Order: sequence, then structure tokens, then C-alpha cells
Amino acid sequence: MAYVLGYIFADGSLECSPRIRAHYLRITSIDLERIVAFKKLLASSHTITKTKPPVGETQYMLRIGSKRLYKSLLRYRLRPRKSLSVKMPEIPNRFLNDFVRGYFDGDGCVYIEKARGEKGGKILKGMRVIFTSGSKKFLEALEKKICERAGIKKKKVTVARRSFQLRYSTDDGVTLFKFLYRDVSGMCYMKRKLAKFNEYFKLRPKRIDSEVKYVLECVNGTVH
Repeated sequence: MAYVLGYIFADGSLECSPRIRAHYLRITSIDLERIVAFKKLLASSHTITKTKPPVGETQYMLRIGSKRLYKSLLRYRLRPRKSLSVKMPEIPNRFLNDFVRGYFDGDGCVYIEKARGEKGGKILKGMRVIFTSGSKKFLEALEKKICERAGIKKKKVTVARRSFQLRYSTDDGVTLFKFLYRDVSGMCYMKRKLAKFNEYFKLRPKRIDSEVKYVLECVNGTVH
């Protein structure tokens, strides 16, 4: 549930209609497998809908009508129209990596930096891990928690286009990988984003220490 909550803080929203006394949680993604996973994790029988906007990729949405669920999310500091005002909720330390991974799967990215070499080929420069939010205060609180629990030196939240970003370079990105995917369970990660980490470690195998090796084996299902 910490993972689900993290994702909701990124790509979820609350809706309330006082006129008909309706309370909804809406979760969206361009990845159908994520929405299917959330439907199972929340034991929902609601229908997944699909929309194709004029610009951009197809979106999938799970909309759950539940006053009880709505009120429970309010207790975790989630609010309607949260994008610019969301605040970091209180998460027990033992579940923090699950919450951060959920948020990362919603509003985070990892990409591999490459440059053109002297002979025209591409060479690997490094890796970047980025968290994005419309709320600077949320990212600052998230950064503080990551600093405390993952052992990463303090970072500054930067201004991006219409949002704020928390950016980590290669060394910190490897540490974040260990933090994010340690003891991960079956449905609680996005395959597409894990694949980027896998790609990086295949290109730069010297970065695979014993801890990275163990996490890779666990999350890729190769531990015996």
C-alpha cells in the first residue's frame, strides 16, 4: 500500500462531488500493466477505461468510487487539485523505499547519457535519476527523506518547465537503485523503468557490486 500511495501522489487524484455526495480516487497511466496491477492491489472491481488524447499517448484510468478510501487518503495529506500544493505524508521508515518507488514510477525517470566519441560512435557518459513535482515543498521533503534513509548527500531542488525537479547523477543513481528495489515485491514496480537500470548495468558492468548484483537477481527473478 505504501507503493500504491506513492504512485497516487504522483499520478492519482481525488474527486469530490458534493451535489451527489460522491467521492472518487482516479489513477492514470500510459502503462496498462500498471493500472491492472493497481486494480489487483486495491481489490477493485471497477472498469479500466482508455482514452486517446489529440496529442500524446493513450491513457488508461482506474476510477474508484469509495468514501472510505477517499477519507483515508485525506489522512495522508492528499487533497483534490493537489499538483501544486501536495505535501510529503508521514511514512514509516520501513516502507519509505516502497513509497518513493511508487512516486518514481509515476513522476520519476531514469535515462542513460551518451555522447559521440572521436570515431563517431556513441560512448556512455552516465546515468540520471529524476523526480518531478509541481510542489517544491514536497520535493524538498522527499529529498530530506532520501538523504536520511539512502545515505545520499543533500541535493538542491531545481526549477524546470512548469515544475520542480530533484536530480541525481550516476553515483547517487546507483545508490538509489539499491534503495528503490531492495526487497521489492512482484507487482510493485514498473518494468519499463527497471529495464533502464538493467540497460545501464549491462553497459557498465563494473558498477555491479555485490549489493547491486543481489538486488538485480532478486528483482529480475534469478535468485536461487
